[in-house]
Amino acid sequence: MWSQARRKQFFHMDRQQLAQWQLEQLNRLLSQVLPQNRFYAQKLASVPRRLSFLEELSTWPTTTKEELLPSEGDPLRLARNHTWPPDRYVRFHQTSGSRGYPVRVLDTSEDWRWWVEAWQWVLDAAEVTARDRAVLAFSFGPFVGFWSAFDALVARGVMTIPAGGLDTQGRLHLIRETQATLVLCTPSYALRMAEVAREQGLELAPLPVRGLIVAGEPGGSVPEVRQRIQQAWGAEVYDHAGATELGPWGIPHPQGLLVNEMLFVAEFLDLQGRPTQPNGQLCQLVLTNLGRPGCPLIRYETGDLVRPRLPENGRGFVLLEQGVLGRCDDMVTVRGVNVYPSALEAIVRSFAELGEFRIRLFRQGELDQVELEVEDPRNDPRRIARAVKDRLGLRIQVRTVPPGTLPRFEGKAQRLIDQRPRS
Repeated sequence: MWSQARRKQFFHMDRQQLAQWQLEQLNRLLSQVLPQNRFYAQKLASVPRRLSFLEELSTWPTTTKEELLPSEGDPLRLARNHTWPPDRYVRFHQTSGSRGYPVRVLDTSEDWRWWVEAWQWVLDAAEVTARDRAVLAFSFGPFVGFWSAFDALVARGVMTIPAGGLDTQGRLHLIRETQATLVLCTPSYALRMAEVAREQGLELAPLPVRGLIVAGEPGGSVPEVRQRIQQAWGAEVYDHAGATELGPWGIPHPQGLLVNEMLFVAEFLDLQGRPTQPNGQLCQLVLTNLGRPGCPLIRYETGDLVRPRLPENGRGFVLLEQGVLGRCDDMVTVRGVNVYPSALEAIVRSFAELGEFRIRLFRQGELDQVELEVEDPRNDPRRIARAVKDRLGLRIQVRTVPPGTLPRFEGKAQRLIDQRPRS
């Protein structure tokens, strides 16, 4: 594992040097996995097995999640992109299935060391040391994020406290009794714990928790969501991003997320699917992992919507402003305006008195429409609708419900109800 001092050096690397590093790592990966990896041996049959310049990568085909779906007759129902037979692997994980089809992914011991290394960049950004005590407020099911974070913290020498099997009240008591300094959870669950703490008369700000490392859904880098969590906990919020099938690629940054380009190659597609430069426009993130030979992904269309920018001084990693803004398949165009859930969440979270919310997408005639359902003790939807109109230039229907009416979430929040007909 690299030292923290060495990792810091990479943040000052010239972009040309960085591209050379990525080229070398990608060619090394290809030499490891081809032709053993049947999925990519077939997919990349018409392109060179070795790149001379990193720019050549943009001419290669992309990989989609649909392509990874297991083949018929596979008893383990594994993603198709594994390099070796199952008995070579030691870790089993599964995506959340929020898109309707969970994908099962395996990792070798070498792959897992890469996961733990990738997490060290996140822990660096959160200034985690062996003096910290970290509570992981997760259920510890087959989702990879729980386990990779746990092992990364242990490798760093942190007292690592699992909170699976406890309800929210039990987890709050565990945080208090262990004098935890860090909490790892989703942004939604950070807000849920704060809500339960208020109901129980427990003040969070006096606790020694100094930071929350959040992941699993958009929101941790959205200023309004970040501010709501920080005010409730009296602690800093560190956003992180990754995917079971891809790896932990996002590093916390005060303005959003940095793509860990030491371990991933980042590319961007505009909303029409054409390659584009990281100049701040809304686009889809495409990633290639560079250190997971047992389960490689080359030019993977993540489906994540981002606004990327190159560093101003030409050194360091690409910044995704406000992190992941949403997903391509969640975005809806209403009367010519592109709307994604995190933009509506930012507006809801700007009202301190509002509770949970839910978004309904439906079709009226030939047009997509949005309804926003919000817990509002004031029962005044007009002020929320005005805020949406002022910030997004869009009139949508807002319906208020009593506090405590809408579902709460421990893991990934499912606040989007898509009732549009499937084509």
